[in-house]
Formats: sequence, structure tokens, C-alpha cells
Amino acid sequence: MDRIIEKKRWTKKKILTIGAIATFLIMCISIWLSTGTSKLNVDAERMTIGEVRYGKFQEFIPINGIVMPLTTIYLDILEGGRVEELYVEDGAIVKQGDPIIRLSNTNLELSLVNQETAVYNLITQMQISQNSAQQNTDSRLNQLTEAENDFIEAKRVYDLNKQLYEVDAISRQEFLQIDNTYKRMISRFELAKKNVKQDSIISNQQLEQSARSLQGAQRSLELMQRKVNDLVVRAPIDGRLTSLDAEIGQSKNSGQRIGQVDVSDGYKLRAEIDEHYIARVYAGLKGEYKVGGEAYALTVKKVYTQVANGRFSVDLMFDDTVPRGIRRGQSLQVRLALSDETEALLLPRGGFYQQTGGNWVFKVDGSGSKAYKVNIRIGRQNPDYYEVLEGLEQGDKVVVNGYENYGDVQELVIKK
Repeated sequence: MDRIIEKKRWTKKKILTIGAIATFLIMCISIWLSTGTSKLNVDAERMTIGEVRYGKFQEFIPINGIVMPLTTIYLDILEGGRVEELYVEDGAIVKQGDPIIRLSNTNLELSLVNQETAVYNLITQMQISQNSAQQNTDSRLNQLTEAENDFIEAKRVYDLNKQLYEVDAISRQEFLQIDNTYKRMISRFELAKKNVKQDSIISNQQLEQSARSLQGAQRSLELMQRKVNDLVVRAPIDGRLTSLDAEIGQSKNSGQRIGQVDVSDGYKLRAEIDEHYIARVYAGLKGEYKVGGEAYALTVKKVYTQVANGRFSVDLMFDDTVPRGIRRGQSLQVRLALSDETEALLLPRGGFYQQTGGNWVFKVDGSGSKAYKVNIRIGRQNPDYYEVLEGLEQGDKVVVNGYENYGDVQELVIKK
């Protein structure tokens, strides 16, 4: 009797076939993923599309400049002391020489009194020395006069007795006595003249020395008087007094800054720039400040190469007109040009650069429904545009917003 054989549902052949199909599907999926066909649906409202176009490109950086007076003179305390009086308030208009504050310094004022006394003592001593020298000179002159008279008289007697001696009217002994007296009078007269001459030289030297001592003391007195006068701080130039830091009763040290006088003849901008640009910023670079639809040109006049906290400073001057209404301390944003204007292919700036480094972007296709990943090369940049060197053409549209939510997909499906 025949036996019915049940047909097996999972044959070896079928299992092999199914395994081959599954392997093929896995391979297809892997190839599909590896060939960049991964997709992501993105709402159009969440995307920013920028168009590539040709236009004028200039490399520039935005900097913030602080309005400062063109000329500022600082007020430093020359001689320390206690603030006794304030003549003007902060912000006042002052003229050169106007007093601003008055200090007191007891030690300095006492030194001035002592120096004045020393000068008066020197003057008194000099007058006494002059009187003494004059008296001595008068005495020497009197001695000279007497010696001269005695000499003349001795010569007369000598001449007379010589004649008498020659005719034997007097003895040789008498003549020798007269001759000795005459020679003594000659020596006395010569000594008197020498004493007068030496006395004159010594007197002149003493007077010159006294005069030099007096001049030195007077110069010290003048210096001390100036130091005392410096206790009154005065305006060095015409201008506006600003940043005055002084209150009655405060003690101020020598060299301490208490304020400044700003000359109202113009303004400049003092700006700080990242040290990354220090090699590219130099005197003569042009900048531009826009307000109310009007542009004002500026030029870098001075670069301070000292770097502090990763930044360096520059001074900019307005080329022609200064904007009306600006005030000291006001902050103005300036576009500082680092290159001349050139024609270039421009891509609007966007957040994509943080994820791609400018090496690739998502380019929107002609239908506007998809965006594909394409490689590009970017050159220079400014706060508004990137300069495109390769990978894009005029009219191309690019997704320029940040790509942080797109993962590693190769294609964006734009949902409108």
C-alpha cells in the first residue's frame, strides 16, 4: 500500500535562495549608503538659501573705535600735598594758565623759607665782605700814598745831598746815611704798590666767589619757589577739563594723574584689533564709518605694536569732515579695509562654515526641492561674503545656514 509523503515547506534549495537574496539586499543597502545617497527631509522654513554671484569684493574687518580728542594733555601732580581748594569743576572750559586746584605742603613751604633765609644771609655776608675789602683797599692805598710821598721826599734829599757830596760840602758818612734812607724808601714804595695789587686780586677773587655762591643760592631759591608755585595746578593749554580726580582734603602724591585737558580742535578714534591682523595693519590703511546714509573716510595714522590680552591698538583720523554730534567716549563701528576692491565670485556668509571649514556645501538643484553635497574652495572673506575659487558658479544657490543638525547625510530633501 502506498504511503503519502508530505511535501517539505523549507527545502535546502529554498533556504539557499532566500539567503542569497538577503545577502544581495544587504550589499545593495551598503552600496547605497556608501555612494552618498543618504537623505534627510528638511523644512524650507528652517533653511537659509544664498545665491552665488559676481560682485565687488573687499577684504575688511569691523572694528569698534572710541572717540577721543585729537590732542590731550594730562595733568600730573608735580609736587605732592593736600588738596586745599578746587577752582573749577570737571567738564569746565579752561584757558592756559587758569588755576585748577591748590595743594598745601608744609615741608616744602618751610624749605622755601629756609632757602630765602640762606639767600638773605649770603647777601648780608657778601655786603660785609665788600665793605671789609673796601676798607682794606683804602688802608692799602693810604699806605701806598704815604710810601710814595716818603719816596719823593727821600729822592729830593738824596739828589740835593749828592750834589753837595760831589763838591765836598758834606761828609761821606752823611751821604751814605741819606743814600740808605733813599733806598729804603724805594723798597717801601715798591712793596706798597705790590701789596695794593695783590690786595686787589684777592678782593676780586673773594667777590667773585661770593657772587657765585649767591647765584647758586638764588637759583636754588628760584627752583624752590617754582616747586611751591607748582602746588597750584594750572591748565597747560586751552581746552576742556575732563576726568578730574580731586577732592578737598585728599592727599596727592608727586607724579599722580588727576585729570586731563582735551583740546577742542578735532577728534580721532582709538580702536583695538585682534593680534591675528597685526602684520596686515599699518599706517595709511583706509576705513569707513557710516551713519544716516552718509559715509565718512578715515585713515590709520598710528599703530601701537604692543600686544595686551591678545589685542593691539591703532589711531584713526577722519580724512575730511568729522561726523556732527559725536562726543568723547562714544563708540563708532568702522570697516577697516585690508585690500582693494576686486571683482570676485561671492557666496554669502553663513553658519555652514563652522561645520565644513569652507570645504563643501549643500548646493540646491534646479528644481529647488533637493540639495546635494558638493566640494568647494574658498579664498578671502569679510563679514558679509566668502570669495569662491572653485566648485560653484554664478547663479548657484547654496544652503548657508548651520549644518549641525544634518549629520552625515549626502542629500537634503527640501519640504515646502
